[in-house]
Amino acid sequence: MIMTDKRVLKKGSIFIFLFLAFHLANGQSLQDYLKIAEKNNPEIQKFELQYKIVSEKINEVQTLPNTEFGVGVFVSEPETRTGAQRFKLSAKQMIPWFGSITARENYVSSLADAKYEDVVIAKRKLMASVSQSYYNLYAIQRKQEVLKENIKLLKTYEIVALSAVEVGKVSAVTVLKLQMRQNELEQLRQVLEQQYLAEKTAFNKLLNMDKNAVVTVVTILSIPLESALIHSANLVLHPELTKYDKLYQSVAQSELLNQKESNPMLGFGFDYIAVSKRPDMSFGDNGKDIVMPMLSISIPVFNKKYTSKSKQNKLKQQEITFEKQERLNRLEVVLDRAIKNRISARIKYNTQAKNIQQAKAAEQLLIGSYETETIDFNDVLDIQELQLKFQMNQIESLKTYYKQTTIINYLSNKV
Repeated sequence: MIMTDKRVLKKGSIFIFLFLAFHLANGQSLQDYLKIAEKNNPEIQKFELQYKIVSEKINEVQTLPNTEFGVGVFVSEPETRTGAQRFKLSAKQMIPWFGSITARENYVSSLADAKYEDVVIAKRKLMASVSQSYYNLYAIQRKQEVLKENIKLLKTYEIVALSAVEVGKVSAVTVLKLQMRQNELEQLRQVLEQQYLAEKTAFNKLLNMDKNAVVTVVTILSIPLESALIHSANLVLHPELTKYDKLYQSVAQSELLNQKESNPMLGFGFDYIAVSKRPDMSFGDNGKDIVMPMLSISIPVFNKKYTSKSKQNKLKQQEITFEKQERLNRLEVVLDRAIKNRISARIKYNTQAKNIQQAKAAEQLLIGSYETETIDFNDVLDIQELQLKFQMNQIESLKTYYKQTTIINYLSNKV
């Protein structure tokens, strides 16, 4: 019951984790995709089946050793005082030392607990992968929209340039430059379209859905004014680390089982021998069958195997301790890098926002000069190129911010 309660709580914690991790997406669609992924993903199903297999082994270890039955027929029937022995039946049951079966159950149960952490870890990783792919789709989609806006703007410039050519303000070369720039942006948009289709395939396959299934992402994302504080101390509660605690405990249970198995085993049984009557004699026990109850004991006289097993368990626990520390160090590095990268993404995002405003201001000044003097379309193209660069960089910074947030939420174990 205690084990079941822990798992129920952990499942609830995963749900809370998902809610906190992705509420910034400003849309229910991602939450729906996460639920579909958790339900359909074959890797999750694989780990859940592995956990069920290990759990089922608890029933396997609850059984006693096989009962031994034997039958023997005397080829040459030996004569005894009470008659000739015809055949012999025997049965024997060995019983492990007291507490051995319970020790086996506890050991297998500890293995199941460790395997369950694999399920939790796989779900967390899947949620992170789905979310990161989702943000990739958003970024590609948003870049396409920006390119369409810039192509539309260049078409407007082209109309202005054509009018300027008619009155002799600019040369026809300017129109060609504007058209070539439109071609470049259209090429980039088409390339992004292919990238979107490839990313959509990857996204749908994480959900174990058809690669052509329609994916709906939010239209607007923004970086919040403040980010939640991250406490690296919570890393010790991360399932990738608690798994090592469960493995350490399973080795401890293995040692308890080893101690129990090093004890003697008791055996109970009986022999039954059928005896024929002696026809030439008459007495009370003539032809009386023989029943012989038996008690046996199996003693591990040569117990070097159990001593070696104990040493192995001790070394294994030390190995698990070092592995946990090594994994903790790596997770701390990943978490710290993600935090710093997210801060950098915020800085870049804000800088690009300022640059975009200034580029638009410069653009308005250039367009406004058309009414009073000859417009320099080379400057217009330069400003347009800068503005597009700033817009693309801002989208990339936004994507980086949310992808780093996904990593932080996976590692910080807020729940």
